[in-house]
Amino acid sequence: MSGAQPGTSASRVELEKLLAIDISPELLELALTHRSFAYENGGIAHNERLEFLGDSILGQAVTVKLYRDNPLLDEGELAKRRASLVSSVALAEVARSIGLGRHLRLGRGEELTGGRDKSSILADTVEAVIGAVYLDAGGEAATELVLRLVAPLMTDPDRFGASMDPKTSLQELSTRLGRGLPHYEVVDSGPDHSKRFHASVSLTGDARSTGSTAAAAIAEGTGTSKKQAEMAAALEAWTVLSALS
Repeated sequence: MSGAQPGTSASRVELEKLLAIDISPELLELALTHRSFAYENGGIAHNERLEFLGDSILGQAVTVKLYRDNPLLDEGELAKRRASLVSSVALAEVARSIGLGRHLRLGRGEELTGGRDKSSILADTVEAVIGAVYLDAGGEAATELVLRLVAPLMTDPDRFGASMDPKTSLQELSTRLGRGLPHYEVVDSGPDHSKRFHASVSLTGDARSTGSTAAAAIAEGTGTSKKQAEMAAALEAWTVLSALS
């Protein structure tokens, strides 16, 4: 299905139906606007403030759900499950399941480099949509949306496997495949009170098993801390290697 053209009213209506929400066209358009599109169109508003808001709402909704549904789990186990469900890998999975990439407003550079399927962009946009729903319809509607989106992940029996400790799981898998130890590089951006971290992970061992170039970054991740970004990158790298092994 090709779907409506990104940025059009038809595209927004199509997405509203997929999400089962009723939201103002202006807020939904803002939630779908990546900074690359904004910069190429005169510095218009983009979705990063909504993303900041949505991240908080997402975390709270998932935390409360896990707490209520798992009375026998301790704090550490609950924290690991929450980290798995709100990771950029998980959110990108949610985005792909609803075809969110088709509706993004991206700049030409991101279009040419596959931005519609980049996990970091998809995950950030999911958070921005959650933030937009909160502003337009309130906390209850935003929480309902979060739980509807993550429900399939919560019932996935494999969800809390490698995702519980992605860095260790990646190291074990890459060693088994002869790819050596993972190497992480992290950069940060934004003001001190609201920093974002972007991590890339590369494998420096024998690349013959995958046909990739040795030491090339195979995955990326973002987060509000260095640790969170590295975990997101590790989980995506583990997913990539698992598919190839």
